Amino acid sequence: MSITFHWFLPTYGDSRHFVGGGHGLALAKVGEEREASIGYLTQVARAAEQLGFAGALTPTGSWTEDAWLTTAMLAQTTERLKFLVAFRPGFVSPTLAAQMAATFQRHSAGRLLINVVVGGESWEQRAYGDFLDKDGRYHQADEFLQVVRGLWAGETVDLEGKHVRVEKARLSRLPDPVPEIYFGGSSQAAGAVAARHVDSYLTWGEPPAQVAEKIEWIRGLAARNGRTPRFGVRMHVITRETSAEAWSVARKLLADFDESTIRKIQEGLRRSESEGQRRMLDLHRGSAERLEIYPNVWAGIGLFRGGAGTALVGSHEEVADRIAEYHRAGVDEFVLSSHPHLEEAYWFGEGVMPRLRDAGLWSHPSARPDHGAGRAEQVLSG
Repeated sequence: MSITFHWFLPTYGDSRHFVGGGHGLALAKVGEEREASIGYLTQVARAAEQLGFAGALTPTGSWTEDAWLTTAMLAQTTERLKFLVAFRPGFVSPTLAAQMAATFQRHSAGRLLINVVVGGESWEQRAYGDFLDKDGRYHQADEFLQVVRGLWAGETVDLEGKHVRVEKARLSRLPDPVPEIYFGGSSQAAGAVAARHVDSYLTWGEPPAQVAEKIEWIRGLAARNGRTPRFGVRMHVITRETSAEAWSVARKLLADFDESTIRKIQEGLRRSESEGQRRMLDLHRGSAERLEIYPNVWAGIGLFRGGAGTALVGSHEEVADRIAEYHRAGVDEFVLSSHPHLEEAYWFGEGVMPRLRDAGLWSHPSARPDHGAGRAEQVLSG
């Protein structure tokens, strides 16, 4: 299977400096920010579209603009790009969510992808009226997706679950195509939901061997349910003509945050209920020493930002080699980002993607598939 790339829409604002915070934390802003206007987000989306990204992830949380509304507007300013809309199942009824997705598909010519986010912090969930604990949220997501899947299949759904209850639920118009569901989570409860419902399982960027272990875990659980999901990784990227240039950018981003700010962010992240966040923290353990945890895999971003805390850093050739290595480990989709998202999309799209195309690992979505995959091991030996 060839590689699929997705970019990221910074609906919290953009900057030439990395924007810290997230995952339940307040933003740590450095320098002048670019407003998350429809005009600017259109620039980012159209750049991603032109360069060959298949879609763009839009985050969810109290620190961002609403993902559904923003992407619905952006669908009118783009032509091909799909929108990977993050949303939390505890905030809206499954019947309404299924209806919203069907409407989005009709008006966007089928460009909706859905990233189900259960939510890692109970205090943030309570602000939206969801008072379940972490395990309860996963059980709720399971019931929620059971209803949504049934509705999209044209069924009349009755469910009296522990957290979700619907009676004679039915859609008058079905989505075409049915949106694919993306989902991530490192806990046992997350694995059970992924195995039953998701089309693509996402993980944050750990070293390839650890990612491969997680893929085998989910693959085994899904097989017991008669399913074969795809697998993706969510990372940042800093790529330049030379390795020295890329690492210089990484060091500058880290230098933007003083020790007291980093310490405060780390204190907040250590209170997280998320197993995935704990695994991110284990990569650097709050220290700025030895942040290159694997060749070209940098854990420095996790010092000042919650959520995905690693970046691919290096020359275009090195980053392409590392992506090929993750692909050999079972990763078919990469959800990438970097600040500022407009310029960095071009650094990656013009520097790395052509090398992967020439290796037969990737082709532009608007082009016919390249059948040169057999040369990949020779061209990108890593």
